[in-house]
Amino acid sequence: MSELEIEKIIVKFLNREANVHELEKLDVWLRKERNLSVFNRFVRTEYLTAMGMAEYDVDKAKKAIKHRLENNESKRKTIIYRKMGVAASIVLLVGAAFFKWGGSEPKVEVEQRVAPKVIEAGSNKAVLTLANGNQVALEKGKKYQDGKVKSDGSELVYAKTAATEAKNNEKKLKYNYLTIPRGGQFFVELSDGTQVWLNSDSKLKYPVEFQKNETRRVELEYGEAYFKVSPSTVHNGSEFHVLTKSQEIGVLGTEFNVKAYNGEDEIATTLVEGRVKIQKDGLSKILKPNQQSITRSDTGSIAIAEIDVSQETSWIKGLFTFNEKSLGDIMTILSRWYDVEVVFENAEQKNFVFTGIIERAESVEYILKLIEATSEAQVQFQINNKTIIIK
Repeated sequence: MSELEIEKIIVKFLNREANVHELEKLDVWLRKERNLSVFNRFVRTEYLTAMGMAEYDVDKAKKAIKHRLENNESKRKTIIYRKMGVAASIVLLVGAAFFKWGGSEPKVEVEQRVAPKVIEAGSNKAVLTLANGNQVALEKGKKYQDGKVKSDGSELVYAKTAATEAKNNEKKLKYNYLTIPRGGQFFVELSDGTQVWLNSDSKLKYPVEFQKNETRRVELEYGEAYFKVSPSTVHNGSEFHVLTKSQEIGVLGTEFNVKAYNGEDEIATTLVEGRVKIQKDGLSKILKPNQQSITRSDTGSIAIAEIDVSQETSWIKGLFTFNEKSLGDIMTILSRWYDVEVVFENAEQKNFVFTGIIERAESVEYILKLIEATSEAQVQFQINNKTIIIK
């Protein structure tokens, strides 16, 4: 049995889609001692643990295969298992372990479709716009310091200062902007101690200092951000509000994720812990932990659903998490992180569903190979400079 064939069978087994014939082949393959370590590396325990899942046990896996074979030997038909959420099951893909077998790469025939120059993953970079309009490029290896703000190239930190007291509104707030380009990400700690992780293609507006006894307001002009808010109890009860293009989030002290990209009608707010109030067009709703609100620009409603927040926030841990996500949505996410354009020759391929956890540090070529190798729809990718064409 070839390495490519066993790869596909393991993927199907982990995704609970292997039929009896495939389980038999996997059972025979696992009887060889040297193959156990290969199977272990494939699963990459550290990724599963990072997503809140228990350590994978190869012995239990072998017993499960045997049990399923015994229970289905007489029927000899394909077994389709119930789909489970990524956070409660073994994932389809597990990052960089997928193609590695004992330190060597499998021999996979690939047409000369990939450009020789690798499209690298995104990195820490941003543009800081100061109150006077001057701009500073923040990037790896470049330090910056001016007064109470400094950067080491991977994060921007404002010195913690007490909120200033404005008298008769004489003192106006001074604002800074942090813009993250496509192919970038950045971290900023505001003067009140609030921490913000910004994803690629995002822009945040915030005051250099907050005013005493006034609501602390910042604006996510577009993009995605994860907030860890300094609680109101240490700021004389001052709430923290996040404004987006069509909603406002009231915060007492909590952790949450906001996704409000340009060109998308939906704004998704995901609460990790604490409590937030979503306000839109005169309506307001309270979010509880593990809930997500969806607001749309064309309606005044606020929809709330229970979700697995680890999937929505995995990007700040350096992971892509796709749980039955369409290829169209996946390519939108990849296009921002790798700063590429995407073209679908067949629009129907946008609906292909994919499940997996992959490191954001991987090259885009690597991720596309993973999708090709596990795709039942036989999708193929062609890279032309900074454009990915799906055939």
